[in-house]
Amino acid sequence: MSASSSHRDPQERRAAIVAATQARTGVDEAMIQTLVHTFYGRIREDQLLGPIFSARISDWPPHLERMCAFWSSVMLMSGKYHGRPMPAHVRLPIGGEHFDRWLAVFAVTAHDVCPREAADLFIAKARMIASSLELGTAMFRGYQLRAGERLAMPDGPATPPEPPEPEH
Repeated sequence: MSASSSHRDPQERRAAIVAATQARTGVDEAMIQTLVHTFYGRIREDQLLGPIFSARISDWPPHLERMCAFWSSVMLMSGKYHGRPMPAHVRLPIGGEHFDRWLAVFAVTAHDVCPREAADLFIAKARMIASSLELGTAMFRGYQLRAGERLAMPDGPATPPEPPEPEH
């Protein structure tokens, strides 16, 4: 960071970061809306994740609006989202395989509807979010996951990491 940029106020720095991200990736509110709506359309049809969402969400438009605000805040630092995602997730009947599936569907959707640079950034952010939610859910259940360990379904132990493949 240059001496002149280090003295700018936080709003100017935020605006510069967002402008650079938008110039590099093309991410804007319209792209976020397309990604969110396409992704959750696929999630609703997914055999593993669809039932979890349908058991909790009956009125989809407000949820989609909230998710657009969330991703706007994540990607464009807009400050539109004011929720608390951790409490909304820690009681769900989910394990590591659910986070993996969520990320897989998200990655395919991002690559389908976004330019490569934007998709890569969305996916990187989604991985961080999923990791945080998985760790937070484990802690809520009384587990502290070790490196490589995955969250088990409720009422089960955490899934230990796979042993390393023997070298030949």
